[in-house]
Order: sequence, then C-alpha cells, then structure tokens
Amino acid sequence: MTETERPRILIVDDEEAILETMTFTFMDLYEVLTTSDPMQALGIMQENGPIAVVITDQRMPGMTGVELLREVYERYPDTIRIILTGFADSEATIQAINDGHIYGYVNKPWEPDELKALVRRAVELHALSLENRRLVEDLRDANLFLAAVMDRLRTGAIAIDADGVVRAVNQPARAFIGIEGDIVGRTLASVMEREDLAELSERVRALADEAGGSFEELDLGVGAGHRIRVSVQSLSNEDGTHLGRVILFKEISHEPLTRNLEEIVDRVSDTKTSGPGPLREALEKALADLADLGARVAGAGIESANMSELRERVSRTQTAIGNWLDVDDTLAGEAYPDAQMLRDRLRVAAQRWPLRESLPDGVIALSKAVEAYYESGENPRQRIL
Repeated sequence: MTETERPRILIVDDEEAILETMTFTFMDLYEVLTTSDPMQALGIMQENGPIAVVITDQRMPGMTGVELLREVYERYPDTIRIILTGFADSEATIQAINDGHIYGYVNKPWEPDELKALVRRAVELHALSLENRRLVEDLRDANLFLAAVMDRLRTGAIAIDADGVVRAVNQPARAFIGIEGDIVGRTLASVMEREDLAELSERVRALADEAGGSFEELDLGVGAGHRIRVSVQSLSNEDGTHLGRVILFKEISHEPLTRNLEEIVDRVSDTKTSGPGPLREALEKALADLADLGARVAGAGIESANMSELRERVSRTQTAIGNWLDVDDTLAGEAYPDAQMLRDRLRVAAQRWPLRESLPDGVIALSKAVEAYYESGENPRQRIL
C-alpha cells in the first residue's frame, strides 16, 4: 500500500445489513472490504493485503469470530483485530482476547461514534506497527553493513559500556587476541581472564585510567604471536556524559619489515647513473635483499591484513626489478627482440614499482631506448642499466 492509498479494513459478518451499515459508516475514511463468509476472509486478506483492521462478528456459521481472529493473528500479526459481541458472549470475548489477541471488542448494538473512534485508533496503531517494523529492519540492515565494514578494517576494536560490558567487537580484534564465541554482553574482565591475556588486560586497565599513556606496544603471545599497539578512546555523548570506551588493537608486526622494504626501494631510486653499471648492481642487490625479506615475512608465521599487503608489495617490487633486468638483457643480447613484448614488460614493471612517480633514471633511459627501437626497428644492442 502506497502513501496515497487509504488504509484497508475488512468487515466479516453473516448479516448483509450489518455489512452495508459498516460500509456506509467507514467508506469515506477507508477502503472497506466485506464478506459474509468467514471462510473467505483469509483469502481476501491474502489478495488485498496489507489489511489494517479486521472487524468480525463472533457468532457466524462455519467459523466463530474467535477462531477467525486466531488465524488472522497467526498469519497477519500486524493486522489489528476487533470483535463484535453480544452481552451474552462474555466468555467468547475473553477467549478472543486470549487466543486472538484482539485490540478491542464492541458490544451490540454499538454507538457509531465510539466505533469510529476505536477503528481510527486501531488504524493508527497498525500504521505505527508497520513503521516500527520498517525501522527495526532498517536498523538491522544498517548493523549488518556496519559489522561488515568493521570486520574489514585492519584495526581491531572492542567497544565496552560504562560498566565494562562488551557491546561490539570486530573480527580483527577476535583474531588478535584469540576470541572464540560471542562475547557481546560479557564483561571485558571475564573475556580477558585467560592467563595468556594477563599482560594485555593490565595494559588496557592502565590506558583506561586517566593517568595512563595514550598507547602501549606489546608482543601478544596468542596463536603465532603478534606485536600490537593498544590504545583506549573514551566514548561520550553530545552533553559529555561518559558512555564507555573503545579499545583499539593495531597489528604492527609488519612495521620493521615494511621499513626494510622502503629502504630497499629508496636505495634503488636514489641511484643516479649516466651509463650502465651502477643501477644494475643496485637492482641485483635489491633482488637479493627482497628475497631475504620475503623469507622473513613468510617465516614470521603471522596472518594479518598488514602482513598480506607487505607480502604482496615485496612480490610486486621483485616483478618490477626482474622485468627491468630482463628487458635490458634482451635488448643487449638479441638482434631483433619483440619490441611490443619489451614495451609490455616495462609497462608492467612501472605498475608494480612502489614509487610509480619516481622511476630510477636508468629505467627511464631504458624505456626511451625501447621506444626508439620500437619506432625505428634498429637495435644498437647496448646495455642501458
């Protein structure tokens, strides 16, 4: 039902005169559906949903109002249910309240204004119920998206409230400290009561204290072990009321190895040359150093996003240097190498090199030599690097 459509109500009564009276009473406010057969009511609801309100008589052939509203409640719990009863049907009314979860009952004969007011409130309640469900679904979807984003961060995070109870935790935090199972709703102290987390627990308590430092670095002996940086940030609402804290875990095992990679790359980039020799020596040494670095990364035995990225960066840098050396060897060793293949390998190397905006001078000269060969078809067969 769109916003421009009127709410639908269904009236079920075996007396045609009552159906006509009800239709006349509500037709200016709602889309009124009627049936004199309670057995058809559920089919009408299925074909014309959503139905905001069902109004049914209690005494009908084939199915009582109580039985009908029980079915409506099970199939369409958001639909508001109202029953029409006589004074002699008090037991049926009580049963309808218990089994059919009715919103209200109307004694015959009814006052039109009172019935209108009851139905108006029922329609408003139905609209509110649908809006609440939509908001809950939106919140659930938002939480799913937020959890997916949080799990893909490289920083682990545990959010705790002012009482120290865990309210949220992402996957990196679970991996860093070896959390198994659902810890939401547990106190952080109970989560970290394991013996291998004693040092981490003490550091977190110190950081949570106003006198503590801004962060701590420590080796975490969980699984293959990590070196992590732990920090604690306070959570407050707009008026400054303390809500809790977020504990952040950043894996830094890769940092000295990353600095080693950057030193290797910088050493190659800083090699100035006006002819063959020095840059080739620097590239060959860099390849040997990268092989050693790759072995140390693999030997660390740490599986993390940062280590995976470092492993990829080492491999890409090896590809770049290997291509430069191979192109230089091919250009010097073959009379008529495939010029397009040489260009392609240089293009791949430029994409793999960590400092794309700063290629070594000798590599720039090599690219110019390949382009000249591509244009003229003449290969001087000279080393450039």
